Amino acid sequence: MMSVQSIQTYTADYQNPRHGEIILGLLDSYARDPMGGGQGLLPEVCDSLIEKLGALSYAISIITEVDGQPAGLLNGFWGFSTFKAKPLLNIHDIVVEPEFRGLGVSQYLLRAAEAMASSHGCCKITLEVLDGNEVAKRAYQKFGFAQYKLADEAGGAEFWEKPL
Repeated sequence: MMSVQSIQTYTADYQNPRHGEIILGLLDSYARDPMGGGQGLLPEVCDSLIEKLGALSYAISIITEVDGQPAGLLNGFWGFSTFKAKPLLNIHDIVVEPEFRGLGVSQYLLRAAEAMASSHGCCKITLEVLDGNEVAKRAYQKFGFAQYKLADEAGGAEFWEKPL
């Protein structure tokens, strides 16, 4: 295991060019990973993503650096629970660079997200995870996440999509 001097987690500023570069670099690395689809971000996504995120009042990005090196990223979006009549935070992406895995980077990101959600009066944090991503599932379970169920007879929630 690598020797770590410092781990810093902070909320990204979409107006800060360095933060934008970090977000794009980490997200592209994740997209190239088999659990991210195995292909990098398209050039047009790289050209517009940070500006578009910055225009969304409900977007947040959290960065973790290990010894000054970008190590992890969490992208989330504020939502709303109609059953609780309270806000929620949906985690859309969690990225941990391969060389920093095993250092608890995901836990730093999740703690920061939980603190933000609590300060906004959220009733819950949601995320989706691929069935085969056992490492991520263990990290989420360690933090207290579980598959969403309203009732046992209804089964667990599934995340579906319809591309447009």
